Amino acid sequence: MVKTQPSSEEPDALYVLKIVLYLIVGSQWLKIETRSGAQIPIPYGALIGLIFAMHDHFRIDRKVEYAVLLVAMFVGFWVPIGLSVTFH
Repeated sequence: MVKTQPSSEEPDALYVLKIVLYLIVGSQWLKIETRSGAQIPIPYGALIGLIFAMHDHFRIDRKVEYAVLLVAMFVGFWVPIGLSVTFH
């Protein structure tokens, strides 16, 4: 009986699921609006996504994950996605 070593490559479905996860998480923003009308945007989703990417089991496509997070972060900034806190 010949034993084969497990492959270090991830299946395509897992790769697509990870990209979708990075798109959704990376687009999340916390927008704090003060009494004076100033808005302070904080990209908390991108920070969580970076933590996921740094501790990923498969480190083959980390550059792609960072690029997806960056694009999702810019899209999430212009589209009203995430949390909004208003102080009055």
